Amino acid sequence: MNVRLGMLVFFFGLSFTLVYPQEHQLAFKVLDGTSNLPIKDANISIIPCRCGGASDENGEFSIYLQEKSYRVTLSFVGYESTRMSVDLKKDMQLEVKMKPKQERLSEVIVKAKKVNEMITSPQMGVLQLESQELKKIPTALGELDVLRGLTLLPGVNNTGEISNGISVRGGSLDQNLVLYDYAPVFNPTHLFGLFSIFTPDVTSSIDLYRANIPARYGGRASSVLDIKVKTPYADTLKLSGGIGLVSSRLNLETPLIKDKLTLVAGGRAGFTDFLLPIFSRRLKNTKASFYDGTIKLLYLPTKNDQITFTGFYTKDFYQLDLISRIENIEAENNQYDFQNLNGTLNWQHSFNEETALRTILVSGTYNADNIFPEIDSSNEIEFNSRIKHLSFISEFSKFKPAKRLDYYLGTQINRYKIDPGALNPGTATSITPITLAQETSYELSGYANLNWEPIRFLTLSTGLRYTYYFLQGPYTQNEYDNVSGNVVNTEVFEKGEVVASYDGLEPRLGASIRLNPTTSLKMSYARLNQYLQNIYNNTTPLPTSRWKTSDVNILPQTSDAYGLGIYKSFNENRIEASIETYYRDSRNNLTYRPGADFFLEQFVEREVVQAPGRAYGVELSIGKPKGNVNGWLNYTWSRSQLRTESESLSGRINNNQWFNSDFDRPHTLNGTLNYEADEYNTLSFNFVVQTGRPLTLPNGVVELSDGIRAPIFLERNNSRLPTYHRLDMSYNVHFSKSKKNKRWQNDWTFTIYNLYGRKNPLNVFYTQRNGSENSDIFLDSPLGSFELLVLNAPLFSLTYNFTFQ
Repeated sequence: MNVRLGMLVFFFGLSFTLVYPQEHQLAFKVLDGTSNLPIKDANISIIPCRCGGASDENGEFSIYLQEKSYRVTLSFVGYESTRMSVDLKKDMQLEVKMKPKQERLSEVIVKAKKVNEMITSPQMGVLQLESQELKKIPTALGELDVLRGLTLLPGVNNTGEISNGISVRGGSLDQNLVLYDYAPVFNPTHLFGLFSIFTPDVTSSIDLYRANIPARYGGRASSVLDIKVKTPYADTLKLSGGIGLVSSRLNLETPLIKDKLTLVAGGRAGFTDFLLPIFSRRLKNTKASFYDGTIKLLYLPTKNDQITFTGFYTKDFYQLDLISRIENIEAENNQYDFQNLNGTLNWQHSFNEETALRTILVSGTYNADNIFPEIDSSNEIEFNSRIKHLSFISEFSKFKPAKRLDYYLGTQINRYKIDPGALNPGTATSITPITLAQETSYELSGYANLNWEPIRFLTLSTGLRYTYYFLQGPYTQNEYDNVSGNVVNTEVFEKGEVVASYDGLEPRLGASIRLNPTTSLKMSYARLNQYLQNIYNNTTPLPTSRWKTSDVNILPQTSDAYGLGIYKSFNENRIEASIETYYRDSRNNLTYRPGADFFLEQFVEREVVQAPGRAYGVELSIGKPKGNVNGWLNYTWSRSQLRTESESLSGRINNNQWFNSDFDRPHTLNGTLNYEADEYNTLSFNFVVQTGRPLTLPNGVVELSDGIRAPIFLERNNSRLPTYHRLDMSYNVHFSKSKKNKRWQNDWTFTIYNLYGRKNPLNVFYTQRNGSENSDIFLDSPLGSFELLVLNAPLFSLTYNFTFQ
């Protein structure tokens, strides 16, 4: 009943979106008032629809709007803002000549901004999620969320309400390269995985590459999520922020030294201890707090140079009393402390308007500490793990607009230093200290990429990346018998010795054929190698998982991805539609052996098995991107499967037959609907329904010698959770728009997540039954099965947002 209600509400709204009447085209051509040259990327803001966009390279922008009166503001750095009123009763084309400001700072900033955009513009085939679109999407607890916004795009999923990442086209979480201003992020979520860690107000672009992956990216086998922090091309002070039930945030953008130095800084903090007991009495002793902060400085030493520094820090602290024993540790509760610390230094030098050199240094550290306070003692037992990352990138770019050609070539060096874990018992004498061996590895890469339009209807993107990888000592490497799994030889490597090395070419190819002005056909191919993997299973009772570099026993993951799609616009670009199919063949995917436990395991290769994989599917999308009523609808049919090829019985899963991976979701339907009624009110919905996640159910029960009956698991992922579906709503009220030139803008956002209270289970677990308890449900079964829910009711939130400039 609930899913039918949700679909009825959403589809009624979407049908209204697609046939909404009385719309006209409002077109602009934006020119420099002095030279009459077109202005690219001029910002066009329209109210009351709260819509708009940016002018293209010809200074042109158009949008279809409902017949009514509008107020339009055009702005661009270095120019005076232009405001006008438009009474839209028919199609209109307006020419706007903007006056340059008489300030030296603006001239410097404008040139720097244009050079930066030339160098960093995304490649053909990227899926882009704009910050303005992201703000419209209703999210859990009212938090703007990059990862949840991405799950509304075709081919992108997660594992439920709590998910430490995203799955793209059936890939595992660790097969996605997540970058935040060039720095890799190893744990991208806050608050048990409810939302992402990226500071909301400083995010400028969100680019997801699924198929035509540029050659500058490597190291993951499925996709690339590239999140950029806005560069502070500012000549005035701007202050913004928000106050909510879960968190509050503040953002500052300002010039520091005229013509030379500008700053953007954003921060967010959340304390949710008082909210958790509302959801469940079992959470009364649970504590959770988090914060994140991003700072970016822009320095302009000369007219041809830009230097930026980005600093990013996050911290999470949880305390749970739901788990009281790990290994032989008896604890009052479990405390988890996670930290990300990244720094990016980026120097861009432009030799002329067509040639540039970019040099980037990246340093990052991810710390994960687990603390177990002993019962009836002041002693605390700590488990610590850490990943340290260093990277150097140098890239030369050349742009030839007249020849419709651009290319870049570069080199990249990555170093990973992993401390898998150290157990410090403190004063406890019954627990043995353990320190797992450190791993140090390097990736040395060279790459080149060419984008070319040889003829007007054909655009090509070709790339090649070569990577040499090696693991460096000190290291202890075991050799195992293929059948028995026993150690047959051990080799010890000294510091600096090469333990294992791999190399490989990664060709990339993309093509776009314009069949007519409204239709295009796109094709892509990409080979990707992955040398760093995340190891986890359902039995590891920690919110961390272990990272492992490739060695002799754990081979690099490799994938070949193919894509083919057709894209069509209708009704003068008011409606956009696409259908895309893909196939991904992968090798050496990591999965856990039956009964595996990775916690404090010195030789983790004995607990995993590598398997070939395949993922394929079809993605359909239709949307209305502009107007007072806008939205999109996506449907994906897909499969994601693995198959082991182990000779030993302990390494076989499903007897070496194909089985569904943890991210196999055959059917997914999602969509978003936005209704921008007037200058004050915006109403948004999003709806999701998808096949339940694969689940392993026992094949039988065996009675042990002590009389306890235990389940037997012979098949992996042989069942599924119930169908997942959810309807969310948000309502934004803006109070300041009607007052002209008002520097203080504010609004309220009210959100209901899981509107009709769907009880979507996250997992199913089994316990030994005591006596006749729940016998009306489980009958004479020796085991009881229970569903684990994160949400069983609607989740309400209220946020106040403000901007001062």
